[in-house]
Amino acid sequence: MPQRNFIQYLLITAKGLAMGAADVVPGVSGGTIAFISGIYEELITTIHNLDLGFFKIWKKEGFSKAWKHYNLSFLLALFSGVLISILSLAKLITWLLEFYPIAVWSFFFGLVIASILYVGKQISKWRLVVIFALLIATVLSYLVTIAEPIGSPDSIWFLFLAGFIAIIAMILPGISGAFILLLMGAYTTVIGIITQLTEGISTLDTSLILNSLGKILIFGLGAIVGLKIFSKVLNWLFNHHKNLILAVLTGFMIGALNKIWPWKEVLQYRLNHAGEEVPFLERSILPQNFDGNPQVILAIVFAIIGFLTIFLLERVAVKKQNPTER
Repeated sequence: MPQRNFIQYLLITAKGLAMGAADVVPGVSGGTIAFISGIYEELITTIHNLDLGFFKIWKKEGFSKAWKHYNLSFLLALFSGVLISILSLAKLITWLLEFYPIAVWSFFFGLVIASILYVGKQISKWRLVVIFALLIATVLSYLVTIAEPIGSPDSIWFLFLAGFIAIIAMILPGISGAFILLLMGAYTTVIGIITQLTEGISTLDTSLILNSLGKILIFGLGAIVGLKIFSKVLNWLFNHHKNLILAVLTGFMIGALNKIWPWKEVLQYRLNHAGEEVPFLERSILPQNFDGNPQVILAIVFAIIGFLTIFLLERVAVKKQNPTER
């Protein structure tokens, strides 16, 4: 496993912060951020390698050796950033989406366009099966974005299932875990639980903290099981069919563009955890058909900023791989 210093681990935490922020938004995938920031394959491999052998090494060679062998410093730094981001940015991103939706969605639209180009150009051989995989993934992803969400049960088994399915989506570039939760009808419930936890901590309400923590643990257990099982599949695909999985991931991101298109027409509303009416079912429309100021110039500016964010991240990654290059 790579040797890192404190500053490098801080950078990984920063990438975790970006992943967490993306995962809060229905339509944007934390897996996309992981991919374009150069840590995706290490993340999948590290999770895949986790097993009970940790305790054997701990017993024979000590905790430090076991920790290092399983690259747990990387996971701790990354998921600390994800957790901090979700807990702290959930309200901010919800606020930005409420008051500056076109700017926010435009930024993510530009970011995903650049991500599509970044991932797609890594496909080394365009065989017929690779093209077919890209087209199928694009269609499936698009169908997910136009699917109608279901209800929102709060049962224990449903929270476990929601965690299991959402974490798979969260680590797949192009598939939004938050949007999958929305489709399952669990997004409001999960955001409400996170809000309850932050409110309980701020008011020192023990019952509120314990109640929300219990639900988060159930959701988290489902996520851990889903992550462990699915990481094996992804790890095998990257090792044996890399072009195929890259095509599928590219297709997922292309199809997801419909969800993050900045101009929408609301077809149906829903009540969120605070009892407020928010968009439930939407469809993409052209700027000239938008009900209100389409802010086309602002949208273009933020789309360019999002695109350049990925472009600059890629340039930094290339320079790190070629440190002697002038």
